[in-house]
Amino acid sequence: MTSKKIKILPENLANKIAAGEVVQRPESVVKELIENSIDAGSTSIELVVKKAGKSLIQVFDNGTGMNEDDAILCIQKHATSKISEYSDLENILTLGFRGEALSSIASVSQLEIKTETLDEDFGTLVRFDESGNVVVEKGSYTKGTSVAVKNLFYNTPARRNFLKSDVTELKHIIDTFNRIALSHPAINFKLHNDEEIIFSYSAGTIESRIQQVFADNMLDALIKVEELTDFISLYGYAGKPTMLKKSKGDQYLFLNGRYVISKQINHAVFTAYENILEKGDYPFFLLFLDIDPQRIDINVHPSKLEVRFDDDKDVYSFVLAVIKKSLATHDLVPLMQFTGRDLDKEKLGFNNFNQVKTNDFSDRPVFSERKSVERTNFSDREIDLIFSTIPENINQQNISSHPFEKSDPKEVYHEAGNYEQRNGNEDGATFIIQLHNKYILSQIKTGLMIIDQHVAHERVLYEKVWKRFEADLPFSQQLLFPKTVEFDPGSFGLVKEIYPFLTKLGFTLKFFSKNTIVIEGVPEDVKSGSEENVLLELINEYTANQREKKLESKENIAKSYSCKAAIKAGDYLSEKEMRLLIDQLFATSMPYVCPHGRPIVVKISLDEFDRRFGRT
Repeated sequence: MTSKKIKILPENLANKIAAGEVVQRPESVVKELIENSIDAGSTSIELVVKKAGKSLIQVFDNGTGMNEDDAILCIQKHATSKISEYSDLENILTLGFRGEALSSIASVSQLEIKTETLDEDFGTLVRFDESGNVVVEKGSYTKGTSVAVKNLFYNTPARRNFLKSDVTELKHIIDTFNRIALSHPAINFKLHNDEEIIFSYSAGTIESRIQQVFADNMLDALIKVEELTDFISLYGYAGKPTMLKKSKGDQYLFLNGRYVISKQINHAVFTAYENILEKGDYPFFLLFLDIDPQRIDINVHPSKLEVRFDDDKDVYSFVLAVIKKSLATHDLVPLMQFTGRDLDKEKLGFNNFNQVKTNDFSDRPVFSERKSVERTNFSDREIDLIFSTIPENINQQNISSHPFEKSDPKEVYHEAGNYEQRNGNEDGATFIIQLHNKYILSQIKTGLMIIDQHVAHERVLYEKVWKRFEADLPFSQQLLFPKTVEFDPGSFGLVKEIYPFLTKLGFTLKFFSKNTIVIEGVPEDVKSGSEENVLLELINEYTANQREKKLESKENIAKSYSCKAAIKAGDYLSEKEMRLLIDQLFATSMPYVCPHGRPIVVKISLDEFDRRFGRT
């Protein structure tokens, strides 16, 4: 008879193996202990770590404490006060609920608990002796609970060897400590590292906690997000577009007060930034999502970082819509200022910390109505306006703050050779000029606004393309003399493949043998004489985007066309064209960046000019 190969593991060995799911590093212990303190109703929590938590992790709180029986039970496996039956899993409002944390921690460390309830004269100490037996003592302790975890992984040396350097492990601890502090601003938090207090956060609002954790002026770099409903609520802050970073780590999502990681919610937020994000860019956000606990499943993994929603699409759409709405209600034009103290080495850089208010779009160009003396000697170039297809009756309802206001004019001489009526009131009309046929400069109430004419027109065209896709009512401007274009075989096949999208844009093409295409009609935005170049450049751009950025077809077409059909740097614009361009730009949903993520508009304040010229 052969001997049995399958054996039941001893309980102490099984506990050490199972502990790996809950206790992966010192940061895991910190998370579990602080969450227990929060669940105990604490208003003040202190964390003490030594050697990055490898020799000591201790958490003090002023919560409800435990009596002797509960103190003994809490270190047993699957012992919890937070759920009692299966249905409770559908209504979890506490941070802990599995009853695994303390027992797992105890199996891989030297654990000591001191606790005392508010109505008891004496508290309880629970610890393990050298033989692994539970020792219980009575004594007078501070109200609340203190849990000390010493020599983590002392009995599992292989796992201890896999821990990173003290600097790395401490960073993980600090990240978790700050996440929890951000999610519970009404609690006082302190962090001691090797006898030194490195963080001390006083209780307050989420705004004050953001200032404590990040910087005093951090709120000026953020956009407030708030949408509260009976079924789902989202509130918090999202970073301005100029705060994009090339690294992850500044995305904070709290689901019913618990920090979670959700690729789905992250994607919704990223999408809401509408092409501001290039590959590798990440926006800052700190969001609180409140949902009925019956509609989510947090019981996916022992770390409780993963979450599942019962209606993924609805949650995704809600987050996307709220973030888009929040961004659209703020003026996000970046402010530029000189950096460095040495005037010889100063350079202009973005200042993210300029405060913006909801629905305040007053810091934009304002023009009076112009009355020009009529001229009869208009050139062909002036008649054939680059923006001749832009409708004059722009829908005023779509413009957050109309750039052109009526006011009392004064007569001035315009460089084009005609007299115009221009307002001289500082609060009324303002100048607008073209710099090197590349940038548009205009006075605003705080200083100077600079607009890149190419990317501004690119943004306008990009949004027009999407409206055409949605309406599915293509309008083609038929050519009096069709253009014949020869393509290489690869490009010819690509044009055939994407022709349904080109048709929606307004292209009318006929395909012939030998890779020949005849252009019979083009979108109304294409300048006369540039039809062939626009189509060729569009296909080249589409191919490059397909190869390098792997964009889906619609998005690729929209970006490629808007880039290649837009006016170029070097194109002369009349004053009327510049005004129309600014008008249409600020009527778009995202007038601050082009579809590729480049800034369209920047501002330089009068304070910066004064400082540079020694007026301050």
